[in-house]
Amino acid sequence: MAKSWGGWAAILGSNYEAIALYRISLGVMLLIELVSRFQYLHPFYSDSGTLPLNLLLPKSDSLYKAVCIHCYSGSMIYLQLLLSVQVVLAVMLVVGYKTKLASIASWVLYLSLTLRNTWLNFILDRYFHYLLFYSMFLPLDGAHAIDAKKYKYDHRETFISPGTIALKVLITWLYWDAGYGKYSDPLHGWTLNAKPLPALDTYVRHTVAARIMYGLLGPSGLRLMTPTVVYAEMFCAPVALLGSLVGSKRIVYATIIGMCSIHIGIAFTMRNTVLLSSVACVAWCIFLPSGVGTDVGFSSESKHDKRVKLQQHGASTWAKRHGLSTLIIAAFACGSVWFEMFSDQCNQSHKHIWSTLLHNRWNVFVGAEEYVTWEIAPGQLADGSIVDVWSKSDEVNWNMPGAGAPCTSTARAGRWRSYPYLAELEGEDGEVLWSYLCRQWDEENRVHEAGNAGKKLLKFNFFMLQADVKPNMGFSATRKRLIHSHDCLSKTNFVEKDDGNETFDFAKGEEL
Repeated sequence: MAKSWGGWAAILGSNYEAIALYRISLGVMLLIELVSRFQYLHPFYSDSGTLPLNLLLPKSDSLYKAVCIHCYSGSMIYLQLLLSVQVVLAVMLVVGYKTKLASIASWVLYLSLTLRNTWLNFILDRYFHYLLFYSMFLPLDGAHAIDAKKYKYDHRETFISPGTIALKVLITWLYWDAGYGKYSDPLHGWTLNAKPLPALDTYVRHTVAARIMYGLLGPSGLRLMTPTVVYAEMFCAPVALLGSLVGSKRIVYATIIGMCSIHIGIAFTMRNTVLLSSVACVAWCIFLPSGVGTDVGFSSESKHDKRVKLQQHGASTWAKRHGLSTLIIAAFACGSVWFEMFSDQCNQSHKHIWSTLLHNRWNVFVGAEEYVTWEIAPGQLADGSIVDVWSKSDEVNWNMPGAGAPCTSTARAGRWRSYPYLAELEGEDGEVLWSYLCRQWDEENRVHEAGNAGKKLLKFNFFMLQADVKPNMGFSATRKRLIHSHDCLSKTNFVEKDDGNETFDFAKGEEL
């Protein structure tokens, strides 16, 4: 039998079974994310897309160019090959084969993929970045892995390493930063007396599940629940660590289940958050107590009893075994502190790798959502018909989108959600970005084939639409804002000119 669990070892350390669950779940989430990236290779990573290398590389320094392996070539074959390698590495993590190689290579290639187009970088990528980085310093193949047979120790035994310490510190900081950001919201959106609406009332309305929850709890219930999220985030990790200290599995399990329940709720009530919420739950595996495999039926007592106790090492031996890991992790942590507190504007720019490598802030969903947004792009074809280029539809619908519920998701989900926020790009950058919609429409509608010439896209307007969030699941009248007008037949959309061309009212489908 394993010795009793608790004390400082439980706070700072972990066990092989917990890390195995961390490895498997992280590998599965990574696999899902990487497979989904194949659809984005052409528009966002290739030289035929919205950010070709001839525009990216002149703005990057030499270190950026060296680290970004995905910047070595913009061909689809090269990018597909690299992404396929990443998929294989994710599978290796899941099955527990050559996990040290798999974790290091996965982190390096994921960083490279993110650097190839930082426009698309959001909090999900930050999760993968940090969870993969610290996985390099964990014995990922210690249990439930192809390579696990080389370990003769009891999988329930608690051990301490720089990786376990750093990962628990990260999770503690992550949730404190997220919670404190809400607590310090200048508009007090996460307080009981939030005006006009508490934050949860504005977020929980974008899916069918959200509407059901809204109907069950009502505005008053959501108002009461809103402040609990703040304190749950700020104090969840300290409570789990306290439970570890006193050896209370009940406290630790309750904390983990509670936080994962919040993330599952987010996945059901907010669009495009399923994978993000799942990855957030993965991080909590490191807190799982000794004997978790037996507790959840993942392994049996008899299998553990045949293994020997994990030998405890003195401080000098521990330092020799983990000296390099400690140095790397300390340098990484110090780098994050430097970036957040002391770096200048130049080092924070996307010309360098530092913002992608070292950014360690997690204060998202800080305030209440004041309005919802969506996009449409009415375009004129060669045959005179009007279509929505953005939703790839033959009809232009100015109404708020949603399947059974109002939503803020765009007609193009996933990585396309970053596209509208690039409207400030000008010159050749802007020309390439917006011209891609023209080329994409023409290619998908095969305008170069006989009989399809009338489907050629001539021009389009890109609008962002907004509606204010109102009480009782209400929304204000829709406002529209023109983001960009683009002439697909011109190469000089970003050159100021006054040539007397007539303006086309895409909303009415007639010339002004």
